[in-house]
Amino acid sequence: MTKNSDVAPKKKISTDEDVEIATEASVQNDDNGLDKQNEDIDLNEAIKKKDAELNELVDRMQRLAAEYDNFRKRTQKEKERIYIDALVDVVGKFLPVVDNLERAVTAAEQEENKGILEGINLIYKQTMDALDKLGVKPIEAVGTCFDPEIHNAVMHVEDDSLECNIVTEEFQKGYIYRDEVVIRHSVVKVAN
Repeated sequence: MTKNSDVAPKKKISTDEDVEIATEASVQNDDNGLDKQNEDIDLNEAIKKKDAELNELVDRMQRLAAEYDNFRKRTQKEKERIYIDALVDVVGKFLPVVDNLERAVTAAEQEENKGILEGINLIYKQTMDALDKLGVKPIEAVGTCFDPEIHNAVMHVEDDSLECNIVTEEFQKGYIYRDEVVIRHSVVKVAN
């Protein structure tokens, strides 16, 4: 009996050890399983977070694109409006000239030369006033030194009474805007 009793407790001990080992393995497997589940949960949450950030960025990008498009359209409309305002302003300044041209034609039909002369003088004065209001002035040429920036010499004349490069005659009047931008060069004759 001693042998049997010795064997039985050994089996019991080894069975208890097996149970402990199996329990430890089961606990480790459960820990590994929990760790794996926690990792899966963490990854899913991270993916959801990144998806939300991506959706937010896409939404923000679409809004910025729409705002830029609206800005571009608004700017284009403002440019067109500025052009129209400028055009109306310039044409408005010349409309009295047109009115006086019509009056001059009517007066010329009814009277001999007196009406035409007065009408033309009035038209010229109003035109020059309108140009002056716009900042446009005629370029003074005759008697001044030739300046290729504002004059266009088409003829040269030998004249000993004048200094070299003096404008002697103006064929077409030139105009300058605010003393900076030449609208039309004066066409002149220059003394050599």
